Amino acid sequence: MTHSHSQQELKGKNLLISILLNILITVSQIIGGLISGSLALLSDALHNFSDVISLIISYIANLLAKRDASINRTFGYKRAEILAAFINASTLIIVAILLIIEAIKRFITPQEIESSLVIWLSFIAILANGFSVLLLRKDSKVNMNMRSAYLHLLTDMMASVAVLIGGLLMKFYEIFWVDSLLTLVIALYLIWVGFDLFKESFKVLMLFTPNELHIKTIIKELSVIKEIKNVHHIHLWQLNEEETHFEAHIDFHNDIKLSDFDEILKQIELILFDKFQINHVNIQPEFGKCDSKDVIVQD
Repeated sequence: MTHSHSQQELKGKNLLISILLNILITVSQIIGGLISGSLALLSDALHNFSDVISLIISYIANLLAKRDASINRTFGYKRAEILAAFINASTLIIVAILLIIEAIKRFITPQEIESSLVIWLSFIAILANGFSVLLLRKDSKVNMNMRSAYLHLLTDMMASVAVLIGGLLMKFYEIFWVDSLLTLVIALYLIWVGFDLFKESFKVLMLFTPNELHIKTIIKELSVIKEIKNVHHIHLWQLNEEETHFEAHIDFHNDIKLSDFDEILKQIELILFDKFQINHVNIQPEFGKCDSKDVIVQD
């Protein structure tokens, strides 16, 4: 078994543990929210439920990403985790909007809340989500799918901390409007963290040029090779977080042999990998061809 497969299995195991913990938290908070009348607790339960869905999506994507490529699927399921991250970010924003609507309703008609139950359930949620956050923290730094799951859990832990503080304020000071205020704060935070991930995953799915790469800089570096006359018709995109693809048409000054082109291609691949971390290169060599020489050409 390779190191890569071991990491994938560990990621899957950690996700599964987090899913089970969040199912337990969600059921407990729904029951507790209905009994206590706490919107903040119910909103936290709704957020936890979205966590369960997102974690299941991430778990399935993690399994799919292990599958090999085939004749019908030449890239395999390498984009499954990016798609999962996009779906998870979308659910964060949708859940946040629903919470804002409910918080406004409660501001208009505040209700008395059984705070003791809120305090205990939020404390349990903090412990369970905190453990899940620790499980996924390492993988979240290198994988967008795991980062989406991690963000769901981290925001939920923070939401539970806010609910706990609210429960204490309601118990000792009877400030019941704080329940709606906390719900609103939780929702706005969800939008803030969800939108960044939504934007990042959307760019990858749409095959946009990665932010850190500049096509004009790449052309300048490749033009150092003396045989190259022109670099045009460029496409540059990320397949996933591990693969960046570059394809281009390259005009040569002379009608070179195929063996000479192979040597130049090695230089191109070395420049692209060493300076830009581009690890998949597809070059179409040309000599005297009458086509568009624009850097970007609409196919």
